[in-house]
Amino acid sequence: MGVVSTRTHDRRAAVSLFSRLRTAAGQADPFPFYADLASRGGVSPAPWGGSLVTGFDLCDQILRSREWLEPDASWRERQGAGTRWNAPSSREMGRTLPALNPPDHTRVRRAAGGFDRTTIQDMGRMLDQVTDRLLGNLTEQLREGEADFATLVSEELPVATIGHWLGLPAEDWPRLRDLTHEQVFTQELLPSATQLARSDAATAELRAYFVELVRDRRARPGDDPVSRWIKAWDAVEPNRDEADEQVYLLALFVVLAALETTSTLLTMTVLRLVEQPERWNLIASCPDLVPAFVEETLRYDPPTHVISRVAARDTALEGIEVRRDEMVHLMVAAAHRDPARHHDPDRFDPLRKPAHLAFSGGIHYCLGAPLARLEAQTLLRHLTQRLPRLTLVRPPAWAPRVAFRRPLNLDVAPA
Repeated sequence: MGVVSTRTHDRRAAVSLFSRLRTAAGQADPFPFYADLASRGGVSPAPWGGSLVTGFDLCDQILRSREWLEPDASWRERQGAGTRWNAPSSREMGRTLPALNPPDHTRVRRAAGGFDRTTIQDMGRMLDQVTDRLLGNLTEQLREGEADFATLVSEELPVATIGHWLGLPAEDWPRLRDLTHEQVFTQELLPSATQLARSDAATAELRAYFVELVRDRRARPGDDPVSRWIKAWDAVEPNRDEADEQVYLLALFVVLAALETTSTLLTMTVLRLVEQPERWNLIASCPDLVPAFVEETLRYDPPTHVISRVAARDTALEGIEVRRDEMVHLMVAAAHRDPARHHDPDRFDPLRKPAHLAFSGGIHYCLGAPLARLEAQTLLRHLTQRLPRLTLVRPPAWAPRVAFRRPLNLDVAPA
């Protein structure tokens, strides 16, 4: 009874902590909450059931272990009709690459391919051009005083990058960008009914768009990823309808992953740059530090704060019993501030040795990590070499989220 009563007490304490996290102050700076949570132990009960993991090494271990699974489509179905996991948007996400477990994951990832060196080099040349154009727009706006960097640059660069790569019409980009912001609510830690409804509607619209895209590329194939995915799936899947469905799911996943978290990474990287003048001066004078600056941004405040897994069998974490199919939430943003892993973890230090879980780990390590890094590094180099130093006008506002960070604005002005 002692263990049970302690867990009950801890769960009530977690409810109080999460209520603080959902306030405006908690959204703006969740790290005091994470520190309070971590002080209660490396594994804590989640308010809604399951467990929260805050230690870096344990999070890393779970991400790399085959004993911890993604909440895939079959797991979501087992949760029942009345749960958030059975919402249409959640069921659809359960069929995309990030939510698959082997052998399905192995099969789909092989068909997806990746960003090889040639592809990255080609995209790098395109990124230089797009970045220059966007920074030109920013410069024009700054002549009038201040400008919202998030709107003019961070939100535009990822959709232009993935839009060019997939061969999507430029007139479609704004709507696709807006739909991804709505769709991601189904991937949140604890979405409300209203948020789920918005995600369901966005998912339905995205499905219609990409199903039509696949149909068009099958009729008129070209030298683009969607056409190549169709060929790859035709080689392994005799049912053409099923092959096209798998290509649709790949296209959906790529756009969702490429837009949402990358735009946040870009905004957060520039936020770190402009909030302290010495950082801008450091990068402007030492551009070789750009990759390290991006990696430290990913550690300090990553786009994804929570990654969830489910137990493949009954097990224990630091003496806490976890039953098969029970979910654990890896609080990776808290793990990044684990003093057992990083000295003085609350200090932003681009000179520290990189170590973070921002791109997950193990077989689910982010397929788009090379592209996200390339976008952030390209932007940082062009920004610090092309523009005079900028300064932060006011702290950004934040979208009402816990798992997926999103600054709504980044207002800057010439220093």
